[in-house]
This record gives sequence, C-alpha cells and structure tokens, in this order.
Amino acid sequence: MEYITGRPTPKLMDIAALKAFLSVAASGSFSQAAEQLFLTQPAVSKRVAALESELGTRLFDRIGRSVTLTEAGRALLPRARHILLELEDSIRAISSLSDEVHGTLRFATSHHIGLHRLPPVLKRFTREYPQVRLDIRFMDSEAACVAVEHGELELAIVTLPPAPPEKLDTRLVWPDPLAIVVAREHPLAGRRRVTLRELARHPAILPARNTYTRQIAEQAFERTGLKLDISLSTNYLETIRMLVSVGIGWSLLPLTLADRQVRRLPVSGLELQRQLGVVRHRERTLSNAALALESLL
Repeated sequence: MEYITGRPTPKLMDIAALKAFLSVAASGSFSQAAEQLFLTQPAVSKRVAALESELGTRLFDRIGRSVTLTEAGRALLPRARHILLELEDSIRAISSLSDEVHGTLRFATSHHIGLHRLPPVLKRFTREYPQVRLDIRFMDSEAACVAVEHGELELAIVTLPPAPPEKLDTRLVWPDPLAIVVAREHPLAGRRRVTLRELARHPAILPARNTYTRQIAEQAFERTGLKLDISLSTNYLETIRMLVSVGIGWSLLPLTLADRQVRRLPVSGLELQRQLGVVRHRERTLSNAALALESLL
C-alpha cells in the first residue's frame, strides 16, 4: 500500500467492486444495483464495503432507505467511470483484431424506434450473429445520448440531437417526417389550411421540454413570435396519439403514427421532421458486434 498526502492509495482496485460502486451511485439503491448486476444485494454490499475498506473512507451515506454519495464518493465517481471505460475500450480494441462477432452489445433505443423501426434489423442481426448477447436499454433519446457520451453504452439508436455534443458522432438512418394532428372532431379538423397563429390558440400535447421533438415544435413557433399552450406532456408517442384522438389537444407526431384515429392538419409554411439514427462516441473503439449492427442499420 502506497501513501499519498497521508492517505492510503490502493495499487489496484477491484474491477467488480468499482462496477458495484458505480451501479449503486447511478441507481441510488443497493437492491436496484443488485438487479442490474444480476447479483444478490448482500454481494453488492460486500463489494462496496471492500472498496470502502481499501480506500479507508465511506463512499455512501445510508440513512434509512436513502443512499447518497459522500464527498469521497463524489470524488471517486468520475475516476471510477474513467477506469472502467478505459478497460472496456481496451478489451474491445483487442477483440476487434479478430473477425469474430461475439460478446455482449450494450445499446439504447427509444420506445418508438424499438417498436416501429428496429424489429426487422434485430431479427436479421440475431440470425446472423447468434453468439452476441444483446443488452438493450429502452430510454429517452436524450438520456441515451448522455449514456453514450459517458461511455456507459456503445451505441444509441434514437432521435438525433439537433446540435450534438462535440464528443458524439451521429449517423442518419431514417428521416422521420412529422405532422400536426388533431382529433377528428377538433374545431380545426377538415380545414384546407391553418396558420400557426390559429393553431397556437388551441392546447397542445407534447413530449417534455428537454426532448428533441419538443425543441423542434417550440423553435417553429418561436420563429414567428408565438408561444405554445401545453395542456399535457408525456414522452410516449403512442400515448400522445391516444390523448389527441379523444380531443384533449393537438400534437406533433411522426407520419407513421398519423393513422385513422387522428386527422392531419395542413399548417401553412410548416414542414418539420426528426432525424433518427445512430449515436456513437468519437473517441471510443466499437466492438465487432456494434460495427455489425451499425452496418445492418
């Protein structure tokens, strides 16, 4: 054991303990961390305790059911992430020297893409690469991009950010035209042409403020000096379609969801679309499995 500024510094931290620490820090729960790592809760607690003993300090405050990082835990967090990212990147780089496609592929996708775009791709992928174990995380596009940026996932197949962070590389797969939709009984339904000003007088149902789809809608209105009247927010597009169909408000939906339950509204001078595709980290080495999936897409 070496000593730096009076504190013991371990020569080699246990990788399993670091993974347990990061999982508890991310979830704020030992039980949830155990589920994510496919371990028992006592096993996770034991690994974290061993790490705390090795470092000579507490990493978590445990008050009732609440688990929060201590100052030492907050200091360790980015360093632990960096250690594991470098290790995983090294393993992928070495594995990529061969042509074999195997191992675990961790990636994220949104519920909409997972339901409406990915199934034929995944069917072909699992048929062609049976030795790959898919670890698919369903999450909002914005959270998925952050996870890729932090190195927690290899890929995200999501709505592409309008202004991606410098560390992320985005690749378009599917252009996704958007349409203004209303209930069939909505006061504006059946009109040959509607202005943005007329539309702004009616309540809207849109995803949460931080989502890319919401940003697209807000920017279209802000360019003309108009504000949206948001009656409800939900990030599930299928739920939005249902709420629109019963007359609660209008919304902005992909054309693929503009079915007979709702009516498309022609809005003067408004042509909007999202970009759906793949997000990867510019500085990370992709595994052969990730490259294979990207190629199929």
